[in-house]
Amino acid sequence: MRLLISFAALFLSVILLQISSGGLGPLDVLSGFALGFSTAQIGMLGSAHFFGFFIGCWWAPRLMGSVGHSRAFAAFTATGAIGLLAHMLILDPYAWALMRVASGLCVAGCYTVIEAWLNAKVTNENRGRATGTYRIADLGASLVAQLLISVLEPASYVSYNLLALLCCASLLPLTLTKVTQPATPDAPRLRPRLALERSPLAAVGVIVAGLTSAAFRMAGPIYGQEVGLQASQIGYFLAAFVLGGALAQYPMGWLADKYDRRWVLIWLSAASVFSCGLTIALGGGTTVLIMLSATIFGLTTFPIFSVSAAHAHDFASDEERVELSAALMFFYAIGAIASPYFASVLIAMFGPYSLFAMIAVGHAGLVLFGLVRMRARPTRSDRTSYVYSPRTSFTIGRLLGRQRKR
Repeated sequence: MRLLISFAALFLSVILLQISSGGLGPLDVLSGFALGFSTAQIGMLGSAHFFGFFIGCWWAPRLMGSVGHSRAFAAFTATGAIGLLAHMLILDPYAWALMRVASGLCVAGCYTVIEAWLNAKVTNENRGRATGTYRIADLGASLVAQLLISVLEPASYVSYNLLALLCCASLLPLTLTKVTQPATPDAPRLRPRLALERSPLAAVGVIVAGLTSAAFRMAGPIYGQEVGLQASQIGYFLAAFVLGGALAQYPMGWLADKYDRRWVLIWLSAASVFSCGLTIALGGGTTVLIMLSATIFGLTTFPIFSVSAAHAHDFASDEERVELSAALMFFYAIGAIASPYFASVLIAMFGPYSLFAMIAVGHAGLVLFGLVRMRARPTRSDRTSYVYSPRTSFTIGRLLGRQRKR
């Protein structure tokens, strides 16, 4: 209980921020349809978000070092709120893309501050409980955010204002807390080559994870709209994906700690190809079957990033963990930036099922690459512990680093 109280301000800020930012993606899709945006233009909004996210991951540690945690958090929150409020002032997809860059910048910057603050305050004795609570707060709020779409009217001032209010409200817990602001850690260097040197398979794995997650979260509502789901049902469809991913963490962690992680990654990707085929097959079925397919899709695809990250950390020294986490996030961003726009173009050309066909091709490629890497070198016997890795900021490596023990 003392742990929850001491970190309550940080966790509450995470919850409010996640609900605000998580609800924006599906709302933009439905609003774009209502305003006559093309499918490609709607997909562009998702790519713009992850472009802003990448910029924020790189810039946030430096800004935090210049002005401190609280001021940096306030600046990034204001950027996100401005992007939200401006949506209904300029009804143009390219202007909205700039606004989504602002929302991505806000998410990356705020999570960087929160995770740096949390890392500075936890101890080795409470690190596991603190990070566990943090993940529950983040995933729980993500579930709620997807369900918000059932009560938010598309292309409405009120809807975007509500999300902006939640974004601004995330300022209050952190800026009003009496807990002393921690010292600012050095910004991690961004060395993408480090991930390639430690594990080419992990680098490809996180690219595929970025392709999958970003495409589904940003183009999934387009798919739902095309197969006849109502607005409220699209929210449940997206929430089923998040729920499936949350349910998969413990069993996948157990498998990744017990067996060769390369085989776990290969079989996960093979299962992902199967789940994509299942989703395509059930797309014309009942709503219940569509929701079930989304849950299975989340079960098979969500853990790919964490398993890939765990495999990469098996070959890293303790001094490299922060920079390795930043490098993996860089490759994740590559897949996440490209996939929403590309998926939306495919949907416009070939129909909604091409979204899952694209994802299936990505995972089939990961299976083949994994089999090739199996012949390149043996895995390490003294492996690190599996840790669920949120894709939130470059500084997540500091928070999780001490949990990875050989």
